[in-house]
Amino acid sequence: MTTMTETSARFREFKMPDVGEGLTEAEILKWFVQPGDTVTDGQVVCEVETAKAAVELPIPFDGVVHELRFPEGTTVDVGQVIITVDVAPGSGDAPAPAAAPVQEPVEEPEAEAEPKGRTPVLVGYGVAESSTKRRPRKGASAAPEAAAAAAAVQAELNGAAAPAPAAAPAPAGAPAGGRPLAKPPVRKLAKDLGIDLATVVPTGKDGVITREDVHAAAAPVAAEAPATATAPPVSEPATAEAPEAGVSASARETRIPVKGVRKAIAQAMVGSAFTAPHVTEFITVDVTRTMKLVAELKEDKDMAGVRVNPLLIIAKALLVAIKRNPEVNAAWDEANQEIVRKHYVNLGIAAATPRGLIVPNIKDAQDKTLPQLAEALGELVSTARDGKTSPAAMAGGTVTITNVGVFGVDTGTPILNPGESAILAVGAIKLQPWVHKGKVKPRQVTTLALSFDHRLVDGELGSKVLADVAAILEQPKRLITWA
Repeated sequence: MTTMTETSARFREFKMPDVGEGLTEAEILKWFVQPGDTVTDGQVVCEVETAKAAVELPIPFDGVVHELRFPEGTTVDVGQVIITVDVAPGSGDAPAPAAAPVQEPVEEPEAEAEPKGRTPVLVGYGVAESSTKRRPRKGASAAPEAAAAAAAVQAELNGAAAPAPAAAPAPAGAPAGGRPLAKPPVRKLAKDLGIDLATVVPTGKDGVITREDVHAAAAPVAAEAPATATAPPVSEPATAEAPEAGVSASARETRIPVKGVRKAIAQAMVGSAFTAPHVTEFITVDVTRTMKLVAELKEDKDMAGVRVNPLLIIAKALLVAIKRNPEVNAAWDEANQEIVRKHYVNLGIAAATPRGLIVPNIKDAQDKTLPQLAEALGELVSTARDGKTSPAAMAGGTVTITNVGVFGVDTGTPILNPGESAILAVGAIKLQPWVHKGKVKPRQVTTLALSFDHRLVDGELGSKVLADVAAILEQPKRLITWA
């Protein structure tokens, strides 16, 4: 979609682009430029978080930043202008940017009857209906107050007392019995500190509640709170990191806003669980020979420079099983009432990241050699851990692997990634007593669990796929004989 418009021969606007497939909004995480900075075509000006990942946005023209329309932490609809740039600086006096208004603050009433909007789910799988949340108003002037509000929240959490000016009587212009007047950052601060704005005495012009008014109202509350509800004693220095934006905490609970990746994953998993009829089958297998193969491959010069681990062999085993049972690699087209067989495998790997669980996938994994697959797995995991996974890397998956064994878990019943036909859970590999060649011996054993969409995969097909994966892991030479 077009992300910039020309407001005049001198000023251009850059709009929030759709950086994924069908995404409707993104949160501005960080601005890398400020008004007055010079920017060049292709320069990254901000980082945003979509429902899929954190993405850096480059600007498509040269000039001088005139205005930042939204502060950090604001959720912005796709298509809204986020920055304006003076592309002909020095050609005359430019109008003062809206980011620095000179008028006194006025009421920013909360939306009360907004129509139902559209909430993004996983990229490529449409959007779901939900109630829209109110977003901060335009104007970068909110940025300093938002930062101050966050600092004030941190101060409260650390037990620091905020300055509390003497309360003044409400001016005649204050609403009587109506909604208290306050700007969005002040409302957020009050919410974080647990203060009812209706109880706050306003001192701002025309009855507007200021941040100082909220702090003044919060001071008595902090003074009356029990010691256990504050930060640790001075003798025990606090080691907790600063909370993310919107987080409120006390001694008994912490509330974290659900947004971005976590929000999308939660919605997608609920949709998947209640749309696709899940069936899960389990099998326990002796993987001693696979573990020996892993050890040998680590010493193989052809595998030098790539990471070799059991997940690599499991991924290859699943790809061979899909090749032997291609009907499992499919999708359900509800609109057309069709089963869509895929002649390629985009192999998803579930990855835990600071932003939540994401599932990037290896495109056309079926065509990769073992060294190529190892390299692709390494890059996928590294990128995910760095928080740089792109929306495109998470779109179009067909089958997924989730490795719960790294947490010492034996197995689980994984939920399908929306639009996919199956997901394989790999449990912990443990030394266990096992009957081998007629004798009980210690062997490396694991449990596999395969969940599949019963509309696409019946019990026979699902059992064949799981049995093939287990057979390969028990006798990895089948990677050659069955390939």
